[in-house]
Amino acid sequence: MTLDENQAYEAMFRFLETHWERGGKPSGDLAALLGSLNQNLWEDGTPADPAMWDDWIAAVRAVSR
Repeated sequence: MTLDENQAYEAMFRFLETHWERGGKPSGDLAALLGSLNQNLWEDGTPADPAMWDDWIAAVRAVSR
């Protein structure tokens, strides 16, 4: 299975969100990260913190090399 950048991002978000929910939704670093990564706030689907997308693309490129 091959995912494009958007699908991989959503998979990563869901993975982290599920981990957070299983842990009883504790506040802290993971909660803050999920808030910054959330793509459901803006109509264009960009993360709540736009810098997260740039970081994500950099990570994808590093792994793809």
